Amino acid sequence: MNLKSLFFYLSIAVSSLSNPLLINRNALHADVLFFGNNANTFAIDFVEIADPGNAADSVGFPNPAGSVGYRYGIGKYEVSESMISSYNAEYGTSNAQTITTNNRGPNKPATLVSWKDAARFVNWLNTSTGGFAAYKLDSSGNAALWSATDTSDYDSTNPVRSRRARFVLPSVNEWHKAAYYDPATDSWYYYPNGSNSPPTAVASGTAPGTEVFNQPAVGSVPADVTQAGGPNPNGLVAMGGNVTEWGEPISFHLFPGSGAVQRGANWLDDVSAMHSTAFDETATTSDANFAVGFRVVMLLSAVPEPQLAAFVFVISVGTAWLLRRSQIHRRRTTEALRNSPTL
Repeated sequence: MNLKSLFFYLSIAVSSLSNPLLINRNALHADVLFFGNNANTFAIDFVEIADPGNAADSVGFPNPAGSVGYRYGIGKYEVSESMISSYNAEYGTSNAQTITTNNRGPNKPATLVSWKDAARFVNWLNTSTGGFAAYKLDSSGNAALWSATDTSDYDSTNPVRSRRARFVLPSVNEWHKAAYYDPATDSWYYYPNGSNSPPTAVASGTAPGTEVFNQPAVGSVPADVTQAGGPNPNGLVAMGGNVTEWGEPISFHLFPGSGAVQRGANWLDDVSAMHSTAFDETATTSDANFAVGFRVVMLLSAVPEPQLAAFVFVISVGTAWLLRRSQIHRRRTTEALRNSPTL
């Protein structure tokens, strides 16, 4: 790498200190992050949800909902069966913490997954990449709130998730904003197709304004995660249909009993289930349903401080070295011109 190229990459890294997503985009190709190893490697395509501090939705439920004070990423697609298979091969089987799905096909959304299963998967995304578990689960998968005695993890505003976690299940506000908010127009919509009019029901495909819902009760299955309707204004697929999705509880006093949130419609539902007012907080963390899956959120600010400090040190040293090399180069060039014969 020449001096100019090195300075270019260092300048990107320096500017990225205030923009962690930029680090991910340059290193990981538009936030496509890889997990697992060898034959068990899989990718999650995260889409940025920007416009931090947006006004809340005053029509949807809960009311208000969807105001998020930070930028974050969320999976473009629902978690697939093949991702769960990789988790099982990498971790679940050897630790007696396997996750069972409906086994409809590797590209189908992972369903028959309880909230605890989804939390276990997300915890592994964190710990397998050198991070910290998002959710407090015991060896049997039972969930609990983080407490004030968990000083490194506890966040009084959301005691369900660790404040050190990078990968989490969507909070109510994170999911609501990703589904119903259009950052280009700073607008809220009733449906996750960027409209106050219902989307068109399809069995599969990516046509704009479509969602996978209202399918026959006999013989139909959810679509492949990449073929589950047209993308919404945030570029996300199947926020309205295909399968209902787990989220973090909002009523913390109900957790870990009932209180696990489910949002969005599944392929058998009618259009009312994907309206911005549709909300279910009656499930328990152990419930597993053939029509309920999940997707993953990536928090952009959860960078371990020691690593960040080391990164800043490397950048500082590298920048100083570049400046020193530049000074030496200029001095040598000046001396060479001064001593060269006149043409």
